[in-house]
Amino acid sequence: MRAILPRSLSVDVTVYIKFFLGLVAIINPVGLLPVFVGLTSHQTEAERNHTGKIANLAVVIILLVTIVAGQHILNMFSISLSAFRIAGGTLIAIIAMSMLQGKLGEVKRNQEEDRESSAMESVAVVPLALPLMAGPGAISSVIVFAAEHNTLVDLVGMFVTVLAFGALSFGLFRMASVIYRVLGKTGINVITRLMGLLMLSIGIEVMAAGFKGLFPNLLG
Repeated sequence: MRAILPRSLSVDVTVYIKFFLGLVAIINPVGLLPVFVGLTSHQTEAERNHTGKIANLAVVIILLVTIVAGQHILNMFSISLSAFRIAGGTLIAIIAMSMLQGKLGEVKRNQEEDRESSAMESVAVVPLALPLMAGPGAISSVIVFAAEHNTLVDLVGMFVTVLAFGALSFGLFRMASVIYRVLGKTGINVITRLMGLLMLSIGIEVMAAGFKGLFPNLLG
């Protein structure tokens, strides 16, 4: 699907749909609902909604900064996009494997972070926004996508996509208690495994593109 614009400003909307679905699969806000409910169990409904709003706002800001600064960070450390694709794709695949087992995975959080979060008064930014939502997998995916699509139109499209994702995620968090009761632990685990399968496919594609870039003659 291509929007009707002047040829220099033509937009392939399917690219941003793919980017949006990738964020949904990698961040997996539905799979994080039990964590969100658990971390905010001591809060009132108004406080829980505020926590969800701050967490998703922080995620949007982190991802927008990553879109703008990602390529500059790679250049600063002289890291090629192909090498970063392999590293990022591997990380995405590792997280996906843990999701296929119905787990958040040690890559997103560990036992020490769990203990710290249980003692925190506010959990919106840490650990919800970072590292549970805008974790290494999401940041790696955004850097790779932004490096591949670096025109002004692409930049605007990615900004709009991230804002749309933040709105969707915030809506899910507002309905967290209801969704958790309706789906139950089993339903959320099924969704998490499906997202993990999609995420694993994304990781393999990213790695394949990285290997093709590093070894063009070897892979043809």
